[in-house]
Amino acid sequence: MNDEKERLTVFPVGGKNDAFAQYFIGQSYLHMLSTEQVAIGNVTFEPGCRNNWHIHHAKSGGGQILLVTAGRGYYQEWGKAPQELHAGDVVNIPAGVKHWHGAAPDSWFVHLAVEVPGEDGHSEWCEPVTDEEYGKLK
Repeated sequence: MNDEKERLTVFPVGGKNDAFAQYFIGQSYLHMLSTEQVAIGNVTFEPGCRNNWHIHHAKSGGGQILLVTAGRGYYQEWGKAPQELHAGDVVNIPAGVKHWHGAAPDSWFVHLAVEVPGEDGHSEWCEPVTDEEYGKLK
């Protein structure tokens, strides 16, 4: 299993994402590729892993961009249908949009999370994506 995880991406997978584990259902891994100028993290999700609903706030600018590099996963904005994601997909998430993202139930999922610089930017972590919501995915 470890070899499969390591083959998913050209970037280092990193260690278990313990610092944010309380905001995930399942196991994720994080390796920060950049912490200068623009924060970019390589985030790897085990099958079935997803993060909680959350919002990236900023007075101006801000938000997040997801660059999908491997596997199959989902992105969903509050009140909208989930979008299935595959390698090569790009998701632009404006500041203030409540959303979640994570792996499909049967697939690893990897994306680069690019934090868009903004004034007074911070993330607000909300409720988990319920098993009922998640169970409706393909």
